[in-house]
Amino acid sequence: MSSTTTSLTSIFPAIMCGGNGTRLWPLSRALFPKQFLPLVNDTSMLQDTLLRLPRDISEPVFICNEEHRFLVAEQVRQLSQKQSTILLEPEGRNTAPAIALAAIHALEKDKNAVLLVLAADHVIQDTAAFHQAVEQASIAAQQGKLVTFGIVPTHAETGYGYIKKGCEHTVGIFDVAQFVEKPNAQVAEDYLVSGDYLWNSGMFLFKASRYLEELAKHRSDILENCQQAMTDVEHDLDFLRPNKAAFLACASESIDYAVMEKTDFAVVIPLDAGWSDVGSYSALWEVCEKNEDKNVLKGDVIAHQTTNSYIHSQNKLIATVGVENLVIIDTPDAVLVANKDQVQEVKKIVEQLKLEKRSEAVLHREAYRPWGKYDSIDKGERFQVKRITVKPGAKLSVQMHHHRAEHWIIVSGTAKVTIDENTVLLTENQSAYIPVGAVHALENPGKLPLEMIEVQSGSYLGEDDIVRFEDKYGRV
Repeated sequence: MSSTTTSLTSIFPAIMCGGNGTRLWPLSRALFPKQFLPLVNDTSMLQDTLLRLPRDISEPVFICNEEHRFLVAEQVRQLSQKQSTILLEPEGRNTAPAIALAAIHALEKDKNAVLLVLAADHVIQDTAAFHQAVEQASIAAQQGKLVTFGIVPTHAETGYGYIKKGCEHTVGIFDVAQFVEKPNAQVAEDYLVSGDYLWNSGMFLFKASRYLEELAKHRSDILENCQQAMTDVEHDLDFLRPNKAAFLACASESIDYAVMEKTDFAVVIPLDAGWSDVGSYSALWEVCEKNEDKNVLKGDVIAHQTTNSYIHSQNKLIATVGVENLVIIDTPDAVLVANKDQVQEVKKIVEQLKLEKRSEAVLHREAYRPWGKYDSIDKGERFQVKRITVKPGAKLSVQMHHHRAEHWIIVSGTAKVTIDENTVLLTENQSAYIPVGAVHALENPGKLPLEMIEVQSGSYLGEDDIVRFEDKYGRV
């Protein structure tokens, strides 16, 4: 980079990991949303976001909620990334407060810190163009500008907000004339034809100090609450927990409404880099590699006389004959069949599942935990069977249940089992019985994963029937 640009080590990526991706149900669920899924290639969207960052950039700051914290930590660990900070929002308050938390934290590390605000669930196919735009934006940031990246539109999209370009005061950098809401089809077509409008990507770059200055000018209440929350931070493993009461006092406001639409220093850089927010199955179909019949086929699929479709199997063979323009998704506990032109309506299915309090809206059959994972392979009125995998060195919480007993059968590996005052080591084909009300713990002391079958029986088998007494992951 030239001397007029920001040193890479002063740029702190602030990666927003919120969102539930309801339009990508049943692949995406509330507790395992799309940013943690390998939708486009073999790495998750969050990992893709990390891998496309410029080299030698500062360690990222992640902003996520309590439920997703171990997913973020594990996916960062899988990439052997440098030490990162994970800021935990006590509750979602939209982007303006979240970015304020990241800015305050970055300034504690470097008084010249520049924030590169990114979403964890975007696709950017042209990494070189993205790097060039970041370098260009860093020049404007040094001049005190608040830069947003506007996507050069490829079609008249009604699902995005738009940014109208103003004067070009530096080559490739435009004043922001106006932020506009999602348009109808005719207005979107007019925007496309004019060439004056860009899609609002929700990506930004600016000095952390400048963002806080502008936030103080336009929404001082949000800044004050965030500053108070960051003066009383709880450190927990790799996580930082801002003060809950102070943060919950924040108004819920997007950065667009709180700052970017009001400031006199907003500029936009057009970005033409194969960007998508993958907000629906039709968008996912667009960015994935297709065969000669314009099908995207994932998993065990046989497609005969099938065209223009997205078919994804996680669990069993899907065979299609004589269909077109369909989305077919198979997971272990749900199947979705939809017309590709109506996939925006998938969110209505999720709303119905939530109304009925069905677990399929929230959980996959296979659920991840900081100690490993479990797969609910069968269940009935008074029983449930799980296949449990415990990572080497990991330990489940010391806990008890009011309503269920459990049988543990070791399939492979070694288990250290504590039931009340007794501790034993169990290996393959050995088992243990945990009565209702017994205080118990499970640990993998070995070097290999522990695989076991858990059979639960009782009057209530919900995950909330857990009383934790001790937990190495801070979940007590």
